[in-house]
Order: sequence, then structure tokens, then C-alpha cells
Amino acid sequence: MTKTLTVRELFDRMKTSLELEDLLDGVGHDRTLESGEISSPGLVLAGYVERFVPNRLQALGETEISYLASLLPEERTRLLNQFFSFKVPAVFVTKDQPLPSGLKEAAQAVGVALFRSKLKTNEFYRRLKPFLETTFAPAATLHGSLADVFGVGLLVTGQSGIGKSECVLDLVERGHRLVADDIVMVTRRGHDVVIGRGHELQRGHMEIRGIGLINIPSIFGVKAVRQQKRIEVVVQLEEWNQTLLVDRTGLDTETADILGVELPKIRVPLNPGKNLTVIAEVIALNHLLKYSGVDSASAFNERLIAHMARAADVEKYLQEDDE
Repeated sequence: MTKTLTVRELFDRMKTSLELEDLLDGVGHDRTLESGEISSPGLVLAGYVERFVPNRLQALGETEISYLASLLPEERTRLLNQFFSFKVPAVFVTKDQPLPSGLKEAAQAVGVALFRSKLKTNEFYRRLKPFLETTFAPAATLHGSLADVFGVGLLVTGQSGIGKSECVLDLVERGHRLVADDIVMVTRRGHDVVIGRGHELQRGHMEIRGIGLINIPSIFGVKAVRQQKRIEVVVQLEEWNQTLLVDRTGLDTETADILGVELPKIRVPLNPGKNLTVIAEVIALNHLLKYSGVDSASAFNERLIAHMARAADVEKYLQEDDE
């Protein structure tokens, strides 16, 4: 689903942080932002529009404003009219600069919002870009439970009633932290980071079958929960049966796709007597080892291959020894 944001919503939410002044008193506030990008027009103001992306927010820094101010009135009017002929959502003037004549009139003529910020251009970008990235980040809702185990975000998935919440509850009792239960709201940051959090109405709560809803901070303290966590490993719980194929060595790695990001996925078959909590802790610790460059399965496989090669060399030597 494509995310959108109106200019009015942007202004209301970022007015204080960006120190904004609305120069046209509400003109253009109903326009919709379809992109979370902001850029400076640059050469567009000089008439080169071949590579201009019009649906982005536009920021006019000191370079753009001083260039416009240096133009003759007729040329400035022509270039401004050309600039505003594109579908620009809103325009920001940074550093509290005075407006060159014609800029305000050109924006008002086509109904484009015009704001002025007291911030320097770099600081303006630094404050606005994270807001836009968060607002327009790809998002989804997953069924599962998310926990912070030794600093590793484990997303526990599986069919309803298999024991996801009970597993995470046991992890919390052992000192780890709950992020979300049952419903995990995920967003992608950049190209390879997936952040999970709980729904705001159920944050800090868990549903345990036979008990009902419990308040984790009230029982285990505020240190037992956190607001959000990067998802790093997907742990899928499955009912054990004789035909279930499971990885016995750790060499046949599997992945799960979440919002276009490939994450390591580990299937854990459930049977009576299995200590699922310890297994979850080992999964987190093993992930930390791999992150630091230590892959136990690959190292064991290399040692085994080297041992077989040495044994083959000895056998060959004995076969060729005729004495």
C-alpha cells in the first residue's frame, strides 16, 4: 500500500522542530506527498529540467536564493514560472533568508505551499529526513512474538496455539525483554534493516492461554520490555512428526523474506521435554558468533573435510608402499 502525507500534516507535526513559518497562510496545505524525498532544485532554476523529479519536496538554500536574487526580474519570473509548472508538493526556504521578488507570487499563483525555516540548510535536512524516512518506510503486520535476547531480535512464529507467547514469556522470566506479542508491526529502514514493535494499545501486554492478558512491566518491571527492536532472526516453531525434515548441521541455511529483506530462518520442531527457552538463547548467541565471524557449523565442516583428506593421504601411502 502506497503511503501518503498531506502538506498540512507535515507542517503540523514538524512546525516546531523545523522552526517553520507559513508564508502563504494555508495555501497548498491540501496537497499530498507521494514521496519521502526532499531535494534542492539546483540546475532547474537555471532552466535545465531534463532530470528534474517534480514530486519531491524542494528546499531553497543560500545558493538558490542568491542565484534567483541575482537575475533580472523578467528572467527570474520566467524561471520561477517554469519551476512551479511542475507538480511540486511544497517549497522550503532555509536560513530565514529574505525572499527574492516574484517567488511568493509564483508559488501562490499555482497553489504551492511556501515555508521559511530559521535553520541552516544542513540542519534542516538532518531534522526532516528521518521523519520522512519513518513516515514513508515500507510496513507490514506479522503474526508472532518478538523478543530481545542477548541484544538479538528473535521473531518467534508458528501456527496459532503452538506456544509462541509461552516461549517469549519464559525468556522474559530469564531476564530477556519483550517487544511485541501476537501482533508485530514491522517497518523497513534503508535496504536491510527491519524494525519490529508492538501495537500501541497492547504494548507491554501478553495473552497467555488459560490465564488471559498479563501486564509484563507490572510483573517483571519496566526493564522487561522495550518499545522496538531490529528483527535479526526468525524462529519458526513447528509440530514434530516423523516426516519433518530439519537441518541437523546448520549448513543448509534458510531465509525468510520480510519487506524485501532476507533474514536467517531457523525451524525448531517441538516435542515433549524440549527446552525451547534454552534453544532460543543458543540461537541468539550463535547469531552473535556468526556476526563476529565465527561460524561453528562451517568450521566443523572444514575440520571434517581436512581430517578425511589426511586419512585418504595415509591410506594412499600405505597402498603404494611395496616394502
